[in-house]
Amino acid sequence: MDERRTVICEAVLDLAAQGGNRAVTHGAVDKLLGMPKGSTSYYYRTRADLLTGAIGRLRERSREEFDRAAPRAVDPETAADAMAAQLHLLLTDRRRDALARYALAPDARSEGLAAELATCLFSIPLATNLFEALGAVEPGRAAADLVSLLEGLLFDRLYGARSLGTARTPRESLADLREPIRRALEFRA
Repeated sequence: MDERRTVICEAVLDLAAQGGNRAVTHGAVDKLLGMPKGSTSYYYRTRADLLTGAIGRLRERSREEFDRAAPRAVDPETAADAMAAQLHLLLTDRRRDALARYALAPDARSEGLAAELATCLFSIPLATNLFEALGAVEPGRAAADLVSLLEGLLFDRLYGARSLGTARTPRESLADLREPIRRALEFRA
């Protein structure tokens, strides 16, 4: 992705995270970036093109973070630590990305981009590989369940009951996230 397209996609994510899906327009991106009117349309003709680019950017950032933090050892404890750290990152340094993802969900569904958006933060194929390496009997099913758990943990801490609680230290947050993940990795081989 060239630099101008990347900047535009980052602006889309900023707008979505701050103002929801309705805040994302070509004109709003132009204004946010201080570009002449119509500039965003030159790079992304339609709203679907704009959303596709932003979702692709989310996927790219998620993959970069995963590659940077992926554990080299394959065991439940190390995997739980790595997943908790990635969720914590989505709740802190990458919070904007998580908020934008949820904000874009209604438009992604109507534009036929639901699958791309649904898989831009979490990967069932990678989770399946993990469960295969751990010797799970049904690695695909275990992977789908794990991704659902991760989705729920993220949503709960952004918008659910746990978002209403008192602020937690990073250590407490990681421990709270790690425990349900660790339990999910304790399967019957």
